[in-house]
Amino acid sequence: MDERTRLIRDATRRPAGRRPVNPPVERASTILMEQADDLFRADRGPLYGIEGLSAHRALTDALCELERASAAFLTPTGLAAITVPMLAALRAGDEVLVTDAAYGPTRRFCERFLKRYGVTTRWYPPRASAEEVLATASDAARLIVLESPGSLTFEMQDVPAIAAAARARGIRTLMDNTWAAGVLFKPLDHGVDYSVQALSKYVGGHSDLLLGSVAVSDPALARGVQAVIDDLGWYVSPDDAWLALRGLRTLKVRLPQHEANGLEVARWLVDQPEVARVLHPALPDHPDHALWKRDFAGSNGLFGVVLKPGSWDAALAMIDALELFGIGVSWGGFESLVVHCRDQLARRTIPAEYEGPLIRLHIGLEAPQDLIADLRRGLDVYAQATGRK
Repeated sequence: MDERTRLIRDATRRPAGRRPVNPPVERASTILMEQADDLFRADRGPLYGIEGLSAHRALTDALCELERASAAFLTPTGLAAITVPMLAALRAGDEVLVTDAAYGPTRRFCERFLKRYGVTTRWYPPRASAEEVLATASDAARLIVLESPGSLTFEMQDVPAIAAAARARGIRTLMDNTWAAGVLFKPLDHGVDYSVQALSKYVGGHSDLLLGSVAVSDPALARGVQAVIDDLGWYVSPDDAWLALRGLRTLKVRLPQHEANGLEVARWLVDQPEVARVLHPALPDHPDHALWKRDFAGSNGLFGVVLKPGSWDAALAMIDALELFGIGVSWGGFESLVVHCRDQLARRTIPAEYEGPLIRLHIGLEAPQDLIADLRRGLDVYAQATGRK
């Protein structure tokens, strides 16, 4: 069956009796047992509410379907979805290789938390080949963290090649797959060990929940992830699980509209005199377009825009002039958003040099022509501030 059907199929399976389409939201701490022997018996169901009830089970089952995984786990944030498998895979004295284009909080976790507990982080260039990535690994390397496309700067990685080379060296791989939302790319199918995403983004789809997921195929890795969640107490609420499940059912319908809107706006931006380049892997002039076309089933509404030379003050004035774009981090909801990349670019280990200021756009479900008119208003402000008008 088509994936659109499979993500909904479980909701309509015929029950023994009557039941709602959606699972109930069961807010429970204490779970009552039928008899004393049921206590502490994993085969008799959850012992305590934190282990997850109906909504959690329905969501993890659907995520296994989406990710083609044997096990999926929920975490309270997208960041926790990254840090949980990292903690499961790493020990004091180990080394982790991380793309320098990684999500900002991932960098903070490596430089602050992992360093404190004796784990070394090596940052590799976002466009490094498999050979170049593995060349930076010492004998202590245990994990490679990938993000394709890269956060803010949208470099693509040859994920299958890196995963294969890492496996040959006995090194695990983890991919932040939030941009693809589990739909556009299937990391586990390409040899990646841990596929993680922020369900807060496109799966949730409405900017009203915080949630993450970890998907694996190896039962041993699943046990390690579950142990970290248990030990740290990083469980999720039934309300958030229910909201994510609701969003997941319509993900395959919403994502193509984000893609279409995003491409219409991106193609318009390419031709604007104030724009140096658009960082969108689905555009033919993107340096990594061939990799994207080979591995990905489509794109979404998130991409970067490099402006012609000018000050950051001019770029901030442009952003302030926009009326339809919210100014806010995160993305994947129905609304369009814009952020400047000044502060995060400054934290990169390997400098990312661009002609002018870099901003990131998320194109939502509004009419593209209205968003284009709004961006023209902002670009006029940028042109005036830089003396181009």
